[in-house]
Amino acid sequence: MAASRRRLRWCRSGMWSLVFYCVYLQLRLAVTEEADSCEDLHLGQYLCKEPKIDEATQEPQNCRHTTAWVECCPAPNITCRLPNGTEFRFSGEEVGFNKTVSCRNVSGYYSYKIAVALSLFLGWLGADRFYLGYPALGLLKFCTVGFCGIGTLIDFILIAMQIVGPADGSSYIVDYYGARLTRLTITNDTYRKPHLAL
Repeated sequence: MAASRRRLRWCRSGMWSLVFYCVYLQLRLAVTEEADSCEDLHLGQYLCKEPKIDEATQEPQNCRHTTAWVECCPAPNITCRLPNGTEFRFSGEEVGFNKTVSCRNVSGYYSYKIAVALSLFLGWLGADRFYLGYPALGLLKFCTVGFCGIGTLIDFILIAMQIVGPADGSSYIVDYYGARLTRLTITNDTYRKPHLAL
């Protein structure tokens, strides 16, 4: 009877030792585990600053090829790996990484207001097409008096809807920073959700 109690006590102590050892290994793994990159933080673990807006183009100052960089600060007490590989614990004020935001390719030459005004008042002379960089169409509109008015009306609608833009491929300068008209297109790469049969 005493031997079976001793064996039972030895099994219990062995089990507790095994449990403590497993907990110790898990804690050791958690402490020595390498921190994730700052760029892999989840939404809510960082806050990105607003981009600095260029007053002439109403787009972010560092906009290149339809993307701009903004600085992001991880939240207080977040530890993550910087791009150079060092781990850092943030207080909420330090910049941890940069994030890209989309912007429009604005060259700084073509104003939306001026293009619409030229199309409305001098479109029959082709002034809108000359302004946007289409001299051949401007000359054709001038010679035909805006295609007898029909071309003037069509061009006014196309310019007002921003379907016709500057010839250099840039976007118009719009006088406020905010939502813009974005042209949506469907190509062969566009995913289409299949309709459900009823």
